Amino acid sequence: MKLNIGFVGTRFAGLDGVSLEAKKWDDVLQKLGHKTFWFAGKLDTPSEKSYICEKAFFKDPEIKEINNELKNKKTRKPSVTKKIMDIKQLLKVRLNIFLDKFDIDLMIVENALSIPMNVPLGLAITEVIAERGVPTIGHHHDFAWERNRYLLNAFEDYLSMAFPPNLPFIEHVVINSIAQQQLAARRGLSSTLLPNVINFEREQQLEKDKKENFKKDFGFANSDIIFLQPTRIVARKGIEHSIDLVRRLENDNIKLVITHSSSDEGLDYYNWIIDYAKREGIDVYYINNKLHQPDKYRESWERIYTLWDVYPFADFVTYPSSFEGFGNAFLEAVMFKKPLLVNRYSIYIKDIEPKGFKTVTMDDYLSDKNIEEVEKVLKNDEYREDMVKTNYKIAKRYFSYDVLEFNLKKLIKTIFG
Repeated sequence: MKLNIGFVGTRFAGLDGVSLEAKKWDDVLQKLGHKTFWFAGKLDTPSEKSYICEKAFFKDPEIKEINNELKNKKTRKPSVTKKIMDIKQLLKVRLNIFLDKFDIDLMIVENALSIPMNVPLGLAITEVIAERGVPTIGHHHDFAWERNRYLLNAFEDYLSMAFPPNLPFIEHVVINSIAQQQLAARRGLSSTLLPNVINFEREQQLEKDKKENFKKDFGFANSDIIFLQPTRIVARKGIEHSIDLVRRLENDNIKLVITHSSSDEGLDYYNWIIDYAKREGIDVYYINNKLHQPDKYRESWERIYTLWDVYPFADFVTYPSSFEGFGNAFLEAVMFKKPLLVNRYSIYIKDIEPKGFKTVTMDDYLSDKNIEEVEKVLKNDEYREDMVKTNYKIAKRYFSYDVLEFNLKKLIKTIFG
């Protein structure tokens, strides 16, 4: 059975984790012969397969206004409720148009029924599913109970209704075992555990001119040692630990490179990290503009680089996050056979570490032993090669596209028989 499958979310554009994982699912579903289509408030998908509805984007001015009215409060104004209902109705109309236009057989909702960044969108999707009975996979990356900003809120009624909803037409999918347990305990909902994956068959050949000019284009000396922090600059990424690591290694050739901006979560931590690095005397290269918006920031003669062009030049990857839904950057580093430092966040302890990966691991602080281990990784070629080859083999077994394909086939068979 070949299906028309509609991906629905607030955004499918750029390098955020949800967009990246959705496009991996898209790769596999198309390989299986299905047709895929896209509905969101921001898209960089092919126009002939896409339906943009601006009010679905969590950064739409009215949605941002609603979010501000709902957080850190116990009650909401009737006017806010009315605005939520009005936008919900508009989104229902647009979503129904999308489903009819592309004759959608199966809807895959990416995070819009788990993290309430756009409350009207979650309500609209829930009501459309309830009214049409459209078969749906709810692909949940983050839940409200995982974020402190939702602890005090004025929309518990909506959370219970739609984040996520309890409907017979939805198959719930989570990306880690802790989320699976919490979803069952908090909502009484069973789910399929399907971790993030990466395409190990993807061509990794770097263009010759990029290979020859990368360090010059980004301002590095040939002798520089690149420590890569491939994450957004938000507090839970623990970037201060990466700065401390570089400082304590006492090697002026080490340069810390951060690939993303603060993105969706404000500038307070971003500005603090800039100041902290300056106080510690550490060279930090913030390269997100050159990677993510090349047409806006580059001169006509400049080469265009992607995140995947940067990994081959990394000597070491830092990943000191205090919390992750899973760990895309971890898998990327492993695929590019890079040694890495990992903070033992809960999902890593539960779902990743038991597989047998070899990393420099810290427990919320950098110990002297951690520093010694990093120095050994940098200086001992045989030790480093054994580490990265072991990690690659393990990741390919547990987190490849083959794993995703097997599970998606099983899900579709469960839904359609």
